[in-house]
Amino acid sequence: MPTDRQAVRRQWIDRNFARFLGIPTPAAISWTTGHGDLHWANLTGPPLVILDWEGWGQMPVGFDVGLLRAYSLARPATAARIRAEFAHVLDTPAGRTGELVALAQLLQVAGRGGHPELAPHLARHAEHLTGSPVPIP
Repeated sequence: MPTDRQAVRRQWIDRNFARFLGIPTPAAISWTTGHGDLHWANLTGPPLVILDWEGWGQMPVGFDVGLLRAYSLARPATAARIRAEFAHVLDTPAGRTGELVALAQLLQVAGRGGHPELAPHLARHAEHLTGSPVPIP
């Protein structure tokens, strides 16, 4: 669905990518329309129903699935299943960028004290994807 709504702003990415991931912001980002807050509390089923659409809009390709995977990192089997099911997205440069943006957003939340149980998993996964240590907030 084409839209002018923004779920993730390029300005936020430019300001925070290096701050939370320790690597330069990608020059080119591929955009798509999506949910913008995809996590387990927004999924029900069967049948699958996705809730909480007030934040939908444009976001980097791979952001939604990267966010769901990031929220699953404390459950390795679930995170691995998401990775396997969405490899066609996450294995692309655009998808990897979207996943990194999702990780940066959650690392920002963790830096403010949110999701303390998830914080070390987020940092470890970001370091795995980037090959760089995550900056200490």
